[in-house]
Amino acid sequence: MGKETNQEDQEQKARSAALRLLARREHSRLELALKLRQRKIESDVIEQVLDDYETEGWLSDERFADIYARQRIDLGYGPLRILSDLQQRGIHETPACVREMTDADWSDRATLLREKRFGLGDIRDDWDEKARQARFLARRGFSAEQVENALEQRL
Repeated sequence: MGKETNQEDQEQKARSAALRLLARREHSRLELALKLRQRKIESDVIEQVLDDYETEGWLSDERFADIYARQRIDLGYGPLRILSDLQQRGIHETPACVREMTDADWSDRATLLREKRFGLGDIRDDWDEKARQARFLARRGFSAEQVENALEQRL
């Protein structure tokens, strides 16, 4: 009887913790599982609770990926960084909002980010400044081609 009560306590603890976390923001299944493990909840209980929440529609990796990607796009991040961050969160499929954008769209976003941060001055002969801006855009997750297109733009 003691073991059965402990199992019920663990399940109740997992359900309430997961629900509190999901009430604050969307989480991927991996993120939620890690946070529940930190609360010393057994793996089989975690899996059962997360399966139930997916069935109920309260937990969705697809929804999380879409929301996360859109937020990162709005913050000025490129496709490489967004996909890398999603993979770290257990998402291995590209969200539709990222798939739908063309290379030209990403280049335009890189250009807007460059303009906002540095302006669109002529840097053709200033190799140090060109390298500095290229590093910034690359860290933000834009491809080499997108960075090059953004650096070619000027007023």
